[in-house]
Amino acid sequence: MEKFDIEKILSIISDLAIEYGLKLLLAIITLIIGLWIIRIIIKAIVRMMEKRKVDATIRQFLRSLLSMLLKILLIISVISMLGVEMTSFIAILAAAVLSVGMALSGTFQNFAGGVMLVLFRPFKVGDFIEAQGFTGTVKEIQIFNTVLKTPDNKTVIIPNGGLSTNAMTNYSNEPTRRVDFTFGIGYDDDIDKARTVIEGIINSDERILKEPEPFIAVSELADSSVNFVVRVWVNSADYGGVLFSMPENIKKTFDKKGISIPFPQTDVHLYNEK
Repeated sequence: MEKFDIEKILSIISDLAIEYGLKLLLAIITLIIGLWIIRIIIKAIVRMMEKRKVDATIRQFLRSLLSMLLKILLIISVISMLGVEMTSFIAILAAAVLSVGMALSGTFQNFAGGVMLVLFRPFKVGDFIEAQGFTGTVKEIQIFNTVLKTPDNKTVIIPNGGLSTNAMTNYSNEPTRRVDFTFGIGYDDDIDKARTVIEGIINSDERILKEPEPFIAVSELADSSVNFVVRVWVNSADYGGVLFSMPENIKKTFDKKGISIPFPQTDVHLYNEK
């Protein structure tokens, strides 16, 4: 009797192993092939959007969204192949999603933020922005996050939720930008001569626009210098170049023209008291 029971148990185990082992093997194969097909589909959709010149911002967002949806459908299909009833599975999944959703409310906020960024487009891929304490070029707008590349080649990942609801500066949105400078000359120097020299430097720089007209004026009689404020307009792409080249040009030209650039000095007087 005992031998019969053991043989029966072994037979049941063997039947279950064959039945569910084949299902498990088939499910694993389906998962691997499905992931491979999803990659092919996503690449084909991306190429199609590139040919139709779909904006890079929308293209990247849709790629991430479609990839996530297709993978969810694949996982559901694989689970159904293992013999799990979909009605029960969906009920369990809905309860799990509800509980997880309450715990991960920030994740859904980031998803909603991503949708808002794509719809209202305060910035696009390639724009130079400042947000959440970071400055950089937008590389990707994903489902939950936005990826920035900083000027010193760091990758910054910012959640879309905060990015869509907080203040943000887009430096690339307008075609032109204003560059502001302050230059000081000595009290003994000729103001009109200094203004003429600054005008000459501005006129010789092709990157500086003629309209709006450059602005040059004495802004302050400081402790050690007479300060000029200089405001010029450039194309957004030329902002950095003009910002860093103008002070060097001013210094070299002032030196040639005999115009001094004063710096703070302190006179110390010593008295010998007897």
